[in-house]
Amino acid sequence: MSHDDVPEGDRPAGGGAPAPRPTRRMDARSLRGIAHPLRMRILELLTLDGPDTATGLSRRLGENTGTVSWHLRHLADHDFIEEETGRGTRRERWWRAAAVSRRLDTTDFRDDPDARGPLSVYVHEIVQQHFNQVVDYLADDWGPEWRDAGAVAQWHDLALTPDQLAAMNQELAQVVERYRGVATADGAGGGGEGGVPAAQPVIVQLQSFPRRPRADVPPRHDTAHRDRTDRTDRTNP
Repeated sequence: MSHDDVPEGDRPAGGGAPAPRPTRRMDARSLRGIAHPLRMRILELLTLDGPDTATGLSRRLGENTGTVSWHLRHLADHDFIEEETGRGTRRERWWRAAAVSRRLDTTDFRDDPDARGPLSVYVHEIVQQHFNQVVDYLADDWGPEWRDAGAVAQWHDLALTPDQLAAMNQELAQVVERYRGVATADGAGGGGEGGVPAAQPVIVQLQSFPRRPRADVPPRHDTAHRDRTDRTDRTNP
């Protein structure tokens, strides 16, 4: 299993596609440096919402400022975040997520027993973050145009080889990359024109993985004759 955390690239002046960011393949040291629930939550906030201070983050997280400051320094020591120079004071430092895409392949740690604990924490927290983001979307009061555009979908009638699954994921990632360069003239969060909704920050989640079938049920090979409703679960809340 692999996990890619790809923040938005730096957008050049005048709009256009974001500049690509370098990819950091996480090793055992970086995994141990990030595998803590509070550190992962801090990094998530800095990645999604931009730079903040220990005071601001502690208020949002309901944590002690000293505790948040300690975790910020720990994240900085492992190059997950960096200080935003030219902003703040010696007593109130601003921090931002490092401009790098993170990739973790669980197979890299298959033969490292010391990494099993941190890997379990990391994967659990990533799944929990994704779940919370979906819950927040469903609970928020979006207008009908955004409710119709959003989706929580699942396809469950595929049967793929490992190579086919990897190729499908690569194609889907390429589609997302194309849309990363799309922006309205006003940018995300600006006012729309002519009644057209303005662009908003969007999260794309894709979970695709093999499933072990029940041992007492023979595999089906008549997918071409299944009812259409058995192919996709799509919700427009």
